Amino acid sequence: QREVDFVVLREGEPWFLVGAKQGSSSVSPALAYFQKQLACPHAFQVAFDQPFIKVDCFTYREPVVVPARTLFSQLP
Repeated sequence: QREVDFVVLREGEPWFLVGAKQGSSSVSPALAYFQKQLACPHAFQVAFDQPFIKVDCFTYREPVVVPARTLFSQLP
């Protein structure tokens, strides 16, 4: 029952995890589980229905809900 939607690698190592949800305001427990298992620095519950907010997503070290527009605007 544990799953994440994406694992993004940077230089061959897990950089961040993504759980994608429509209308979710709570973090999936699976994100914290896999973040620990993979020693991944970041984990995001991406909400597609939330508006952009001005925040640096990559300052968070614990799983957090972020708007999709916010996270995608910060990817290289």
